[in-house]
Formats: sequence, structure tokens, C-alpha cells
Amino acid sequence: MNPLHRKYIKEQCWGLSTALDLHACNPHLLRSKDLIKEFVVELCKLIKVKPFGDCTIVKFGEREEISGYSMIQLIESSLVSGHFAESSNSAFIDIFSCKYYDPNIVADFCKDYFEAKSYIINYIFRK
Repeated sequence: MNPLHRKYIKEQCWGLSTALDLHACNPHLLRSKDLIKEFVVELCKLIKVKPFGDCTIVKFGEREEISGYSMIQLIESSLVSGHFAESSNSAFIDIFSCKYYDPNIVADFCKDYFEAKSYIINYIFRK
């Protein structure tokens, strides 16, 4: 058990929320609805959560700087969401679960999947 997981248990947390900003991603991956859906499936497997219903993925945005796909996947322990900004080739992913997962492993997975050059991670324990 890693130190973060021990702290999560010791503090009797209700959940974990991670915000991940991925920069300079592979443009092809951000613009493919099928690949975003595949990402969600693989992410849920990685953190061992059960999807609830179908993943919703829609493309919208009237302003070019924010246009792109957005997705939401309910999971039995809460939800995964994200927005994929085409103009900057950035992905903004949020994961909230009352089941513990390692946010650093998730960040590395997301970075690798979208072939991001860099990322910023923030997470908080929910109590």
C-alpha cells in the first residue's frame, strides 16, 4: 500500500477527486470519438471501477478555442468526465470515485494514451 493510500484510509476519506490537464496531445487521438470511448473503457479497467450505463461523448463549442469532444461516464462509485480542446490539443480529465485509485498511475496512463508532452495533476481527498 502506497503512502497516499494509507493517508486516504487513515483520514477515513469518502472519495478521491483528480483533475488532470494534459498538454500537447496527439491531435488524432483527441478528435476521435471511438478512441475517446476506448480510453474510457481502459481507464475504468485500470482503476477497477464498473461503468454505469453508456459513455456519452458529444462534440460542441461555438468558439474555436474551446471546441472539441466532451465525455461523461457514470461509474458505480461516481463519474469520469473530460473535455478535449482541439485548438490547443489539450485534454482536461476529471475522475471522482469513492473507491480509492492511485492518481499518479492514472496520470501516467492518460499521458501515455493521449501521447501528451506534459501534464498537471491536482487531487483532493473528499471527506
